[in-house]
Amino acid sequence: MTTAPLPTETAPAPASRPRNFTRWLSTTDHKDIGMMYLALGALFFLIGGVEVLMMRLQLARPGNTLLQATTYNEFFTLHGTTMIFLAVMPILLGFSNYLLPLQIGAKDMAFPRLNAFGFWLTAFGGVILYLSLLEGPPDAGWFAYAPLSERPFSSSLGTDFWAAALLMMGMGTTLTALNIIITTVRYRAVGMGLWKMPLFSWMVFVNSFIIAFALPSLSAALIMLEVDRALGGRFFQGGGSPVLWQHYFWLFGHPEVYIMVLPAWGIISEVIPVFSRKPIFGYKFVAGSTLAIAVLSFAVYAHHMFAVGFARPVNLAFAASTMLIAIPTGIKVTNWVATLWKGSIRLTVPMLYAIAFIVQFTFGGITGVSFAVLPIDWQLTDSYYVVAHFHYVLMGGTLFALLSGLHFYFPKMTGRMLSEGFGKIAFWMITLGFNGVFLVQHALGMMGMPRRVYTYPDLPGWGALNLFSTVSAFVLALGLVLTLINIVISWRLGRIAGDNPWGAWTLEWATTSPPPKGNFVRLPPVKSSRPLWDLAHPEDPDHQRPPRHDQQGHIRPEERNHER
Repeated sequence: MTTAPLPTETAPAPASRPRNFTRWLSTTDHKDIGMMYLALGALFFLIGGVEVLMMRLQLARPGNTLLQATTYNEFFTLHGTTMIFLAVMPILLGFSNYLLPLQIGAKDMAFPRLNAFGFWLTAFGGVILYLSLLEGPPDAGWFAYAPLSERPFSSSLGTDFWAAALLMMGMGTTLTALNIIITTVRYRAVGMGLWKMPLFSWMVFVNSFIIAFALPSLSAALIMLEVDRALGGRFFQGGGSPVLWQHYFWLFGHPEVYIMVLPAWGIISEVIPVFSRKPIFGYKFVAGSTLAIAVLSFAVYAHHMFAVGFARPVNLAFAASTMLIAIPTGIKVTNWVATLWKGSIRLTVPMLYAIAFIVQFTFGGITGVSFAVLPIDWQLTDSYYVVAHFHYVLMGGTLFALLSGLHFYFPKMTGRMLSEGFGKIAFWMITLGFNGVFLVQHALGMMGMPRRVYTYPDLPGWGALNLFSTVSAFVLALGLVLTLINIVISWRLGRIAGDNPWGAWTLEWATTSPPPKGNFVRLPPVKSSRPLWDLAHPEDPDHQRPPRHDQQGHIRPEERNHER
C-alpha cells in the first residue's frame, strides 16, 4: 500500500445563511431536515450517553448502592429506547435525507412537506417518551417483554408513554422511508439506473423497504399491549401468550438491526474507495448482497428466542438461516478489504474510522454467528456476552461508520473542514475506550455474569473487569466530547473546504459546499457510477472501459497497475 497526498482547495468561503431560526420550524428543504435529524439524534445521543454512564458507575464495583434497582431499570429502559429510536435512527435518517437527493441528482425529496411531517413526528415522540418522567419512567426494558410490561407488573403510566412515543416515532420513520423509496424511483438523474446509484443511496433505498415492512409489526404489538393495559385485553396475559409479544417484537427487532446497519455500510462503501483511490471492488456484489440481507433479515428473527422452548425443527431452521445471513454480510466485508488491497491509502480521520469499523464489525459479526449454534446460545443467552456482541455490531459498526461519515461529509454540509489533529486524538480515545468497555464484557459473559442486573456478587474477576469497563466508558465519552468540540470550533473557524476536498466521484461533490437550494445549477452527464471521474478523465471514462476482471475472475493483464 502507498500513501497519497490530499488535494488542496482554494475555494472562497461559504456564504453564511440568514440568521432566522424560525425557518427551521417551517422548512421543507431536505438538507435542513437532514441537519435537524442529525441535531435531534446528537441531542438524544448525549442524553442516552449520560444515562449509560450512570449505569456503568453503578456497576463499577460489586454491591454498589449508587442506584436502586428500580432506578437502574428506568435508566436501562430509557437508554436502550433513546439510543435506538432517538439517536441512531434519526442520525441515519439525517444522512439519508441530506445525501440521497444530492447523490441521485434530485432537487429535493418527492414529498417535502411529508418529509418535514415525518421529522416532527419523530421529535414529538422523543418529547412524549421523556414526559414519562413526570408519571414514572418505563422500567420494563427497551424490549418490554410481556408480562413485565403488563399493568400488574408495570403499574405506572410510563409504559403507556413509552408505547405512545414508539408509535409516533414509528409512523414518522415509516413516512420518511416511503418518501425515500418514491424519490429514488422517480427522481434519479437522467442516465442513472438503479445499478449506477452510489452505494449509500442504494443501501438507503433497500433499507427503506425493510423499515416499511418491519415497523408495522412493532406498531401492532404496541397497540395490542395498550389494549391489554387500558381495556383489559388478553393478548399477552390472562390466557394470552407472553411469547406472542416476542414473536411480534423480534419480527421487528432483528430487521431493526439491519435498519441501523445498512446505511452505515453505505457510508463505508463511499469512504473506502475515495481514500483508497480505487473504485469499490465488486460493486454489483455489494449491492446484490444488500438485497439478500434485506430478505434474510426477516427470516432469522427467532434466533433471539431459542430459550423459549421451540420444537427442534424450528430451532434448526432458524439456526440455519442465522448462519446463512453471514454469507452476504461476509461478501461486503471481503469487498471492502479487496478495495483497500494495493490502494493508495490516505489515512485521514474518515478512513481511520472506516478501518476501525471493518475490524470491530467483523468481530461483532463473528460473535453473532456463534449464537446460531444452539448449545452456545443456550449457555450464553442473557449474559454479558450478548451485551458485548450487540455493542460491537451497533457501536463498533454503526457508530464508527457514522463518525466516518460525519468527518467525510462535514465539509459538504458546512463548507469547512474539521480539524484533523483534534479528529485523530478523538479517534484514538474513542477506539481505545470502546474496546476497553466491551471487549472485557465477552469475558464477563463467559464467566457467567447475567445482563440486565443492577448489581452483582463479588466473584473472582467480576469487580476488576467491571471497573475497567467503567473507566474505559469515560475515556470513550471524553473522545466523543472532543469530537463535539471539534465540530463547534470548525463550523466557525475551520479551513475552507471547497466543493470537492476529498477528490470524490459522486454527484454530491459536483455542487457547492454547502449546496444551494435546489442543489444543482447544472448536472454533469451520468453514464457510470462515478460521473465525476468520467468528467475529469474523458480519455478513460468508466463506462467505456472493459470489465476489470476476465470471466475467470482474474484481473486482466492490461488492468494491473492501472491508476484509477
